[in-house]
Amino acid sequence: MKAYVLKSESNGATLELREKPTPQPSASQLLVKIHAASMNRGELIRGHGLVKAGAEKPAGMDCAGEVVGTGEKVMGRLPGAFAEYGLMDKQDAIPMPPNLSWEEAAAIPITFNVVYDMLVQQGNLKAGEWLLVTGVTAGVGVAALQAGKALGAKVMGTSGSAAKLAALKKIGLDVALQTRKPDFADAVMKATDGKGVNLVVNNVGGTVFAECIKCMAYEGRLATVGYLDHTLKAEIDLAALQQVRAYRRHVVTHVPPLRVAVERPGQRPRVEIANGADPYAHGMAVKRPSRSTAENPAASMLRRTSSSGARRWPSGASSEAVTLSRSSAPNVSATCASFGP
Repeated sequence: MKAYVLKSESNGATLELREKPTPQPSASQLLVKIHAASMNRGELIRGHGLVKAGAEKPAGMDCAGEVVGTGEKVMGRLPGAFAEYGLMDKQDAIPMPPNLSWEEAAAIPITFNVVYDMLVQQGNLKAGEWLLVTGVTAGVGVAALQAGKALGAKVMGTSGSAAKLAALKKIGLDVALQTRKPDFADAVMKATDGKGVNLVVNNVGGTVFAECIKCMAYEGRLATVGYLDHTLKAEIDLAALQQVRAYRRHVVTHVPPLRVAVERPGQRPRVEIANGADPYAHGMAVKRPSRSTAENPAASMLRRTSSSGARRWPSGASSEAVTLSRSSAPNVSATCASFGP
């Protein structure tokens, strides 16, 4: 049979046609007569200088075709799919929907399996949440957009092409950000009313990693799937992580308001859920207590004070902030109560 191999060179990659024997399936495999195979960006990584020149491997990663012996139409992952025949693990075989062409079916398996893993199995994306996709006009980006909309999420994406973003608006892209640079965090925060996005799919790589962190909501998730920028390393912005953890928590609906009651000297404060309090109102301020009671909607912002210093809540909240310290309130020690899924 005829089959292609992908060979890495110093300045790119080439396809070479070879004659190879028809493979024989094991008990766990299917012999597939291949009608169409898709090209994935991962196939070309060897030409990006990420693998030394001279290496080669069978070309193709997924396909659509007919099972030899039964005629069943299947699509799925198949290493070496740029060939007349190939071996597909039975567990990877997906029945081919009748409304798809061979080419359409071949383009689906790996891309949408990756997207399913990021959005559902790992990302836990839910209806009404925000999804940000960098490089949204690439193959995985478009698939993430389609899957996100199918799940009921709101989707925004970045791309340098205005024309491609306009095309994606027609299939559900809610917010289009025309940029190839790490400069989109402000626009993302504005679109989400300062809350950030619940899931980021980083399809670009290391150059936008820190910017993606800045875009995340409290309990946000980040999936890195590609490196279109050829950058495999990135610094972690610890200040941005702290901001996500602390300053955005007050906008999360499941965090209940708390009532902190200080009773007798020497006792720990009693922390209770305060019925009827507004969980959104100035969530990062401890309101000045009347006698022994204070309310704080952001549970995890209540920190144990040190023996020598004082903890002040972040500035900017309209309620007057109170300093909790052993020197000013020797009988008070703040406890940390965390509420989350």
